[in-house]
Amino acid sequence: MNRLSLTLSRGVARVTEAALGPYQSAVVRIGFAGTWLLFLLREFPHRQELYGPSGPWGWNLAKQLTADNHAFTALLWSDGQLWFECCYALAVLASAALLLGWRTRTASLLFMVGVLSLQNRSVFVGDGGDNVLHLMAFYLVFTRCGQVWSLDARRAARDEAARARGERVPADRVGPVLWAVLGAALGTATLTGRFDNGWLIPALLWTAWAGLGLWWAAGRRAAWEQPRILLDVVANVLHNGALAVIMAEACLIYATAGWYKIQGSRWQDGTAVYYPLHLDYFSPWPALADLMSSSGTIMMIVAYGTVMVQIAFPFTLLNRRAKNILLVLMMTEHAVIAVVLGLPFFSLAMITADAVFLPTSFLRRLGDLTARARGRLVRRAGRTVPGPRSSEDSAADRVGFTA
Repeated sequence: MNRLSLTLSRGVARVTEAALGPYQSAVVRIGFAGTWLLFLLREFPHRQELYGPSGPWGWNLAKQLTADNHAFTALLWSDGQLWFECCYALAVLASAALLLGWRTRTASLLFMVGVLSLQNRSVFVGDGGDNVLHLMAFYLVFTRCGQVWSLDARRAARDEAARARGERVPADRVGPVLWAVLGAALGTATLTGRFDNGWLIPALLWTAWAGLGLWWAAGRRAAWEQPRILLDVVANVLHNGALAVIMAEACLIYATAGWYKIQGSRWQDGTAVYYPLHLDYFSPWPALADLMSSSGTIMMIVAYGTVMVQIAFPFTLLNRRAKNILLVLMMTEHAVIAVVLGLPFFSLAMITADAVFLPTSFLRRLGDLTARARGRLVRRAGRTVPGPRSSEDSAADRVGFTA
């Protein structure tokens, strides 16, 4: 009984004392924000046809559908062109802010609003990657995904180094202003009855807005040490729970995909991969598709291998070596899909979902290599490199890339 109690106490302490997987959550943040940002920029010339008020899926049709399924989308608050352009620009800016890790908590909320608004506006646009992005945008709100590789982490490291030297750190003015502006916008939307399709999204936004205000107030007042500790514990629990849900979601995607494939006759006879390669919609490189499909043996190996990898992956999580091997295989498969079938954003979304299982040691080495590559680019560009590196610079490089 004592051993069980000790184990439980250690588990509770581990979950509450720290936000686990800082590098994994950072990769998920960067990957999904970057995927959505690239998609929005690529489709910018076609944004009217995809999500605009005068697009094929008309404003009235979208209004009727959301009235039935209670999906949230801010694009249906108005059918004006100016409102649509503002929402699209906000989605782009929120994606860029989340990618860089600038005001990560606020950026994650705006990122979720942008993803839901655009995707729920035209539900027939997109593929499986958009469904994954839809879910992950919601989960990211609960994570502390800006602990490393972010501008927030770099700013925190600089402030901490300044305090260690006895310097006075200036008060944050951007955060309160941002909080006040978004609170006013949220209050206006609530009072004018814009949230008429459900209570979940407005409740989440108001809770997050109030939580951010409490967090700022607790950090400003020395007498609020205990509330600050409580808020930190709650944030850690939410982060760790959300990270576990992201992992479970990735496993569920592969497990269900694999088991459904087993039931298909084309996957059973090993010919399922052949047919998409000869569809015009999925053949950006016809010569490459013909080359791959010229061998029936290769098609059968790819089909059977895909099913076996997807079904086996959730069962290999307890074996680090087997898990890493399957991760490489799945990421390679998605990279091939991006090139051969012309589905880059679907592949980026799935590779990002896979990245949550990457080892911390590998991610840290990847971050070090990126920092070194940036340093070489700076030197080649002829920029002035400072003199001896201070402890502040070293700490900042450990937690994030240079802004």
